[in-house]
Amino acid sequence: MADPLLDIQNVAKVYGDDETGLVALNDFSLTIAKDEASIITIAGESGSGKSTLANLVLGFTRPTRGRILFDGMDVARANPAQMRDYHRHVQAVFQDPFGVYNPFYRVQHVFDMVTKNFGLAADKVSAREMMEEALNAVGLTGNDVLRKYPHQLSGGQRQRIMMARAYMVKPKLIVADEPVSMVDASLRASILDVMMKLRDEGGISFLYITHDLSTAYQIGDKILLFYQGTLAEEGNAVDVISNPQHPYVQLLIDSVPKADPNIRWQGEIELPSEEELRTARASGCRFVPRCPHAHDACRKALPPMFEISQNGHRASCYLHADVTKEPL
Repeated sequence: MADPLLDIQNVAKVYGDDETGLVALNDFSLTIAKDEASIITIAGESGSGKSTLANLVLGFTRPTRGRILFDGMDVARANPAQMRDYHRHVQAVFQDPFGVYNPFYRVQHVFDMVTKNFGLAADKVSAREMMEEALNAVGLTGNDVLRKYPHQLSGGQRQRIMMARAYMVKPKLIVADEPVSMVDASLRASILDVMMKLRDEGGISFLYITHDLSTAYQIGDKILLFYQGTLAEEGNAVDVISNPQHPYVQLLIDSVPKADPNIRWQGEIELPSEEELRTARASGCRFVPRCPHAHDACRKALPPMFEISQNGHRASCYLHADVTKEPL
């Protein structure tokens, strides 16, 4: 088996003490291959642990337990020089295309800082060529945007410029945390097209953080769905969304509104308090208060991942605990 690009090994993040602390992420593992670029989608509700995972991968916070290896290097143990090199290979695109810019500088300043910090170009001519190449990759040109101020650009342009900035350093992985949630629907397709183009033509893998299952279905090669800091289900994006096997994932997909005027919302949904299930001492399935299939085993221990099919579709639910489906 080839060496992985990113190898997340049983990573947990707990805020607070070992007994009553909040479990933001619970014993999570993931491997992203080095030899084939892919878009791995991390999906779930707000507070499910998606952004915690992004911050861990980017090195903004350290795991409480477990290791994150990039090309064999333990990110949590890296020295400043290694982290500088790491951030050249692992770039980020964040949710807010408005807040990442300094309004006092022109757009070119964004690219000048990247060129300077990573020593990408020997002179201004080669630097400008690199900027043009990166902007062309996302469907823009230097003459259109470099001399403008951020407020003179649309939200879609600002987000594509962030993609171009990340692309300019030729990373191996881009962590895209809700990159289309703050632009309107007409611009989302163009940004998602950019991501697929960078995967297919640039050989860049993406860790795509989202709560939007429609975009996950559209561009994701693999999808992982989180609930209360735990992994509920994973597999090929088409397989999981078209045939969900975890009760939470089934409920999540069923909750997507249908374009049918004859279907009406029926009252308000009342949800039980679930925060007590996120403490470090909690041992059962986090979905027990809402699950119609819950039984004693679910309250005693968090279900392991059971194999649904041979193509990597797995679910953390005791409904699949039979003699033909061994826990992994």
